[in-house]
Amino acid sequence: MGVVRTILTVVFIIICIALTVIVLMQEGKSAGLGSISGAAETYWGKNKGRSMEGKLVKFTTLLVVLFIVLSAVLNLNMI
Repeated sequence: MGVVRTILTVVFIIICIALTVIVLMQEGKSAGLGSISGAAETYWGKNKGRSMEGKLVKFTTLLVVLFIVLSAVLNLNMI
């Protein structure tokens, strides 16, 4: 059982590093002064899910779920 715990710990560390890098790669949510007049609602703003930023958000969500699940599993004393 010690081998499984070691493998899960290594995967957990890799997820932690990847999550840190992905969060730092994302843009801020503030659109600046353009959001006051509604200028932030452009073509790129509407199709953000298909852009690189949208993919980063989806990948961040996946990594956060894996982070929470692995941290709960590693906290159990059964493995």
